[in-house]
Amino acid sequence: MTSADARPTPGRVERSTTDRRLVLSGVLFGAGIAASVVDLFVLHLLLQWHHFYDLSTTEVALAADGLFHAVAWGMTVAGLFLLADARRRDALPWGRWTGAVLAGLGGFQLLDALVNHKLLGIHQVRYDVDLLPYDLAWTGSAAVLLVAGLAVLWRTRHRA
Repeated sequence: MTSADARPTPGRVERSTTDRRLVLSGVLFGAGIAASVVDLFVLHLLLQWHHFYDLSTTEVALAADGLFHAVAWGMTVAGLFLLADARRRDALPWGRWTGAVLAGLGGFQLLDALVNHKLLGIHQVRYDVDLLPYDLAWTGSAAVLLVAGLAVLWRTRHRA
């Protein structure tokens, strides 16, 4: 390999930057959707199983939900802006973006399960029930989504 071969070509650098933006876009969008739609809308609002922070008053819990909602939608919108930028720069490999979205969904859910539920204990999936089935479902589905997303990203890496 010569020194000329080791230097990145402008096209290769541009594709690499676009690919990183595309993957970051999918991860942010997936994490934002997991946080805002799955966790906040379904578990917090519709089913009313928990709040983001359940260790204080209802007012504090609702304020924490509001901040959580703002951050989640911020991630979602940031992911969409990065997607638009990547789309403007190049044709998109939608399969790769889908893998990143799945990884973001699973990654957020796994982080929530391990850190918020177990390590910090700021909320559980649900209260006044046997937690094991809920923990297994939440953590297990997170792991499946994360592994599926990483597998798709790995399979599509050569196209980036």
